[in-house]
Amino acid sequence: MDVRTEKQTKLNAKTVNIRYMTVTGMLSALAFVLMFLDFSVPLMPSFIKMDVSELPALIGAFAMGPVYGVLICLIKNLLHLFITITGGVGELSNFILGAFFVYTAGMVYSLHKTRKTAVVGSLIGAVVMALISIPSNYFVVYPVYTKLMPIEAILSMYQEINPSADSLLKCLVMFNAPFTFIKGMLCVLITLLIYKRISPIIKGNDPVRKRTGSA
Repeated sequence: MDVRTEKQTKLNAKTVNIRYMTVTGMLSALAFVLMFLDFSVPLMPSFIKMDVSELPALIGAFAMGPVYGVLICLIKNLLHLFITITGGVGELSNFILGAFFVYTAGMVYSLHKTRKTAVVGSLIGAVVMALISIPSNYFVVYPVYTKLMPIEAILSMYQEINPSADSLLKCLVMFNAPFTFIKGMLCVLITLLIYKRISPIIKGNDPVRKRTGSA
């Protein structure tokens, strides 16, 4: 490699890094906004809301790599700390779940960038996030919530939907884990619908990206 080629390579790498950091900031801001666009869903207690704030992080993980997806999850939750009502516990749990989801999906996709591996990686990521949600909620989130609302009141809201949900662990397995999985798959569905269109904008003129066979 001659000096001119080496300089050009370094310049290209620097340009890509600047673009990726800029896009990371933009996707983090979008994820933060999406946290407010939550909504109730049938067959779930009213205090549990659905949102798609992991969507920008998943897009970032596919387009720029799994570490960028995790970084987007981190930034959006750091921003949300300024208005937290859980003392940061909710944000910590949200980061843990989102990070496991997007890192797993992004890592599988990075091994072979096809639509199939994007779907497989996302499916595995959603399953991992659903499983992690059980200990995360049991040991981190709900101990804080029970200081604001008695555990009996929380269980009664679950039992209105299914009377057999007579313990917190049962509630998390029967309701929260499937809900978290569906939340992840909703982000996946939207990502697969729009990723092809926005990927070139995110990557710009990245000279190292693969143009064939990618999702």
